[in-house]
Amino acid sequence: MRSNKLCFIVIMISALSFISSAQTKLENPFGLVYNDAIIENLPGRVNIHPVSYQLNGIEIAANVYTPANYDPSKKYPAVVVAHPNGGVKEQVAGLYAQRLAESGYIAIAADASYQGASGGFPRNMDKPFNRIEDIRGMADFITHYAGVDASRMGVLGVCGGGGYTLTAAQTDKRFKAVATLSMFNSGVVRRNGYVNSGVSTIQERLKQATDARAQEAAGGAVLYAANTIATDEEADKMPFDLYREGHYYYHRTHAHPNSTFRYTMSSLLDLMAFDASANMDLINQPLLMMAGSKADSYYMTEDAFKKATGTNNKELFLIPGATHIQTYYVPEYVEQAMSKLNKFFGKYL
Repeated sequence: MRSNKLCFIVIMISALSFISSAQTKLENPFGLVYNDAIIENLPGRVNIHPVSYQLNGIEIAANVYTPANYDPSKKYPAVVVAHPNGGVKEQVAGLYAQRLAESGYIAIAADASYQGASGGFPRNMDKPFNRIEDIRGMADFITHYAGVDASRMGVLGVCGGGGYTLTAAQTDKRFKAVATLSMFNSGVVRRNGYVNSGVSTIQERLKQATDARAQEAAGGAVLYAANTIATDEEADKMPFDLYREGHYYYHRTHAHPNSTFRYTMSSLLDLMAFDASANMDLINQPLLMMAGSKADSYYMTEDAFKKATGTNNKELFLIPGATHIQTYYVPEYVEQAMSKLNKFFGKYL
């Protein structure tokens, strides 16, 4: 008996040692999961600065990227980067923030309130008001960061962050140039389903959201939507590229422990009444909207772009051959997006 117990302990110690070793090898010191991410701050190079600040009583976790040879006594243009739904600052938002810093900008990427490493309860609440405030909160913080020229601030929103960026920029004129990548209109999709695949269940889902809120108000458990992880086999059978490729991006190749697709069921009460393409005529700033030419989400970018009648400077840029998720990480598509962003922000910031 004693021998078996000793054997079990040895096996457990060996297993824990292996897990610890694997985590040490895989973990970036800043938690970044994209290719060519910063692994240490070196003099004369792009550096990353983890920061935190308060927004509406919630502590926000963010990363600020500064250009090579950053001198806080000088003035730099800045870009706020908003992450996708379910994403965190260490994924695609961090990649583009780092690349923007390589081009001479001070860039900030923050986890949305109630999500990632930021505070807020219940966890993974995903309400449009909060996400829009998160973007404005990043602007509040970065405009007072040493070296930032607040008169030259732009914003880049990716996927769901792109939809919320459009809404934030409609009224917040601190953003002198507005860009989106693979824009996702969260409200329209939560209401109608992706490519209008859920129109027939709108009232049923609203009832679920209403019941979930009532349960929360009564002190019951918080209910979540999209709270399961598909197997690879299930993902392969998904009808849409965005969801199929999103599974592999978020759960396999670029997984991060703070990243999750789930959101509180009660959030649908706000999400389903939201439309990122509403009031697009209020955007009078220069506007760049980018999407993959093969993205099945392109219809959302196209719709919002057509409604942007209030600006004299707008451009729709299709990245040839790219799907929605491929614009997040495939080097050739990231290069094309960055080339366009550098020209756009270079001209208007």
